[in-house]
Amino acid sequence: MARFGAVVTAMVTPFADDGALDLDAAVRLARWLADHGSDGLVLAGTTGEGPVLADDERADLWRAVAEAVTIPVVAGTGSNDTAHSIHLTKVAAGCGVAGALVVTPYYNRPPQAGIEAHFRAVAEASDLPVLLYDIPVRTGRKISHDVLVRLARDVRQVVGVKDAAGDPAGTARLVADAPDHFEVYSGDDALTLPLLAVGAVGVVGVATHWAGSQFAEMIASFAKGDVVRARRMNERLFPSYAYETGEAAPNPIPAKAMMRVLGLPVGQCRLPLGPAPAGLEDRAREVLEGLAATVG
Repeated sequence: MARFGAVVTAMVTPFADDGALDLDAAVRLARWLADHGSDGLVLAGTTGEGPVLADDERADLWRAVAEAVTIPVVAGTGSNDTAHSIHLTKVAAGCGVAGALVVTPYYNRPPQAGIEAHFRAVAEASDLPVLLYDIPVRTGRKISHDVLVRLARDVRQVVGVKDAAGDPAGTARLVADAPDHFEVYSGDDALTLPLLAVGAVGVVGVATHWAGSQFAEMIASFAKGDVVRARRMNERLFPSYAYETGEAAPNPIPAKAMMRVLGLPVGQCRLPLGPAPAGLEDRAREVLEGLAATVG
């Protein structure tokens, strides 16, 4: 069993109609996800609109959800400011979470030496297990292979990576070169099956909000050697992959629309993302109907 579970949902952060953090709704959503296929949760990551949460909001969110569920909760503590990331990781360590998700510093465009020093400083600031988050499309920087391997070998707290680099061949090389305890999670829903094939242990997903059981079946089928079944499950998830992000409605706008359709009050996104465009909830209903029609 992977440290944080095989199906980890990067949970949206619920807001009230006035934009305030809604902790009661967050607890309800977390429990619902745990009952619908999620083995673990990431809070205040990209999908959780971490960049627009105040520090006290993050802490309140981590604490409330960690106390409400029995599955692992991973706190999104990374930013492009090393000192701030260290502070948030120390705060998270006191909130009952199982680990920290730390993203590559964004916008600054640091050299690889700076990226490595950043991760070392944040990871060594507490005893929390740290999951690195490599997503160059958002950060502007890829964590190099050598840096990933050194961190995995040298820093006790670094236990894995959420891999959204979009390079399965590079992932295969990382799995081969990193220590056995180092776990790779797919950070791109559509690449989950390809990354399982080269050694990933699971997914930190978005579509797992509404298709957690389907992801769980796909991963379990692959683990049992039933590759045909895993491939068929992946095919059923194609519409969800297409729905979850786009130019008019980037993640997490569609995920929040889907939760509203499912009767879970999560509100709209805070600016700069803003509210969902017209018609998005109708698309969500179509995705759900198609997913239900293909089950079996």
